[in-house]
Amino acid sequence: MKPRLKKKYEDEVVPAMMTERGYRNRYEVPRVVKIAVNSGLGRYHDDIKVFDAAVDELAAVTGQRPVVSRAKRSVANFKVRAGMPSGVRVTLRRDRMYEFLDRLISFALPRVRDFRGLDPESFDGHGGYTLGVTEQIIFPEVDYDKVVKITGMNVTVATSAKSDEEARHLLTALGMPFGRPRARR
Repeated sequence: MKPRLKKKYEDEVVPAMMTERGYRNRYEVPRVVKIAVNSGLGRYHDDIKVFDAAVDELAAVTGQRPVVSRAKRSVANFKVRAGMPSGVRVTLRRDRMYEFLDRLISFALPRVRDFRGLDPESFDGHGGYTLGVTEQIIFPEVDYDKVVKITGMNVTVATSAKSDEEARHLLTALGMPFGRPRARR
């Protein structure tokens, strides 16, 4: 069965963007290429219980087994040696990517306390968008009673868009709840 968001992209977003933007064929329309989910656990590098819990939680949220990232260099000030585990990450593509993005937009983001929309200026200049999630418990797949530590994660959505404005238009059409730009310090 085709994911709901993928069906929406093919049936609604592509035709709408073709008429609005003047694309000549459907392959010119920007699309979501991949989603990378990363949870940095550097300060808990010596607690294996936290790492095991983070691996299990990220696997439950994304539907895919995460890879443990390891430190490349030793840093004495942070008590980190080369090869120590420093985080967990997952790269999602195809149907799993659309399923995760749908759950993020429909279930997880509305559960954030005092949510006023995503920052519309968090694009990287090449059509990629990154957002930070401060607590993994906003996902319904994470059992609150089994959480060892509250950890955050970064979600990066890579698109085939040539510009940030094109990517913003695509993600808005898919349902990303962008708010007003936040004031910079």
